[in-house]
Amino acid sequence: MGISRRSALKVMAAATATMVGTTLGVHQTQAAAVVPRPDAVGMLYDATRCIGCKACMVACNEANDVTPDTSASGGLWDMPLDLNEHAKNIIKLYRDPATGAQSFVKRQCMHCLDPACVGACMLGAMKKGDKGIVSYDPDLCIGCRYCEMGCPFNVPKFEWSKAIPKLVKCELCRHRSQGPACCEVCPVGAVIYGKRTDLLADAHQRLAQNPGRYVPKVYGEHEAGGTQVLYLAHVDFEKLGLPAYSDEPVPRRVRTIQDTIYKGFVAPVALYGLLAAVMLRNREKPDSTKREDGQP
Repeated sequence: MGISRRSALKVMAAATATMVGTTLGVHQTQAAAVVPRPDAVGMLYDATRCIGCKACMVACNEANDVTPDTSASGGLWDMPLDLNEHAKNIIKLYRDPATGAQSFVKRQCMHCLDPACVGACMLGAMKKGDKGIVSYDPDLCIGCRYCEMGCPFNVPKFEWSKAIPKLVKCELCRHRSQGPACCEVCPVGAVIYGKRTDLLADAHQRLAQNPGRYVPKVYGEHEAGGTQVLYLAHVDFEKLGLPAYSDEPVPRRVRTIQDTIYKGFVAPVALYGLLAAVMLRNREKPDSTKREDGQP
């Protein structure tokens, strides 16, 4: 007994959905938590200690040979409004107009454990290298800006004032043997440098010893899969411009979708087969615009 075209289409559609769903389920099951490198380093910023002196910004510019951003002050002072081609590191002020609560917050590259910028870079200009530092190689960059668009923390910036722009972002002063210049000059120890494991232990110790001083959380321990720049604060992190991400790294979702579609080309083959069946059905369908006697 033959099978009708309609039945065949139903079977193929069901098979396609099953294969896609099964593949997605397998990859989601196999996804493992991101494990930090044993030698991973980073920074711990404590907003309750920061006095907003911006010594870290000055030191960052000097250590990285970055021209200060004086556009907002008419050429007088270094006053960047946000991270840009002249600011790898910035101190911003949050103030709640209703309650008067305020806090400084330091922003720079978060050096994610599973960086979206690295996953987005087609030619390997962005790399997760020694000590987990996310570094940039200008010789491999083609200026596609995928890293800029992919970063969940809106960090990478390009030198659009130049004919051939390069990427600008914190690289934890990897060219300096003594670590980031910003940590070296902070007069109150608001930002410190060290191994990520040690910084996490320090942060949790501060939370335990001062339960009423902080929001009870170390930002960056798990957010977006974890970062190597960690935060403590007395104000909600979202108010400080630190998004409330889940524990899942941003690149993992992209890879899961890509693997689902292209793993063994199972899904494309099934989808093309379904498309071919639809085209065949349409080709064999009688033309309803003609009369039964064959005349138009």
